[in-house]
Amino acid sequence: MIATMIKEGKIVPSEVTVRLLEQAMNKSGKSKFLIDGFPRNAENNSSWDREMSNKVNFAFVLFFDCPEEVLEQRLLKRGENSGRTDDNLESIRKRFNTYKESTIPVVDEYHKVGKAVKIDGNRAPQLVWDDVLQQFKERGILPEQQ
Repeated sequence: MIATMIKEGKIVPSEVTVRLLEQAMNKSGKSKFLIDGFPRNAENNSSWDREMSNKVNFAFVLFFDCPEEVLEQRLLKRGENSGRTDDNLESIRKRFNTYKESTIPVVDEYHKVGKAVKIDGNRAPQLVWDDVLQQFKERGILPEQQ
């Protein structure tokens, strides 16, 4: 079910995703997590708040800002070797539409409450990475010397 939804550019039901995230977090034995690509919509966010807000200390949403055309080319390039069924033009464009309709409003809400950090993703990977590390250091998630 999850593979089919990903291929179609759709979002996996929130309860499933939150349950899988919680299981992975518990199993890891770690106390700090970077969750990639979540929440993707208001329902994800509500499910996370309902199930996890009393279990985690949420720091911020990390938002990589990059033009769609650049992302499309990057994903197509990745698709040449990734083996992912969703790294094709049709799926990518569906994902972009879903992203604009569902994810951006959630990011905007986090921005309004000061919990969204925007990084310019349309630069050399090392520059982007340096900014990411700096954001984590500024929030005390990583020590300054890293």
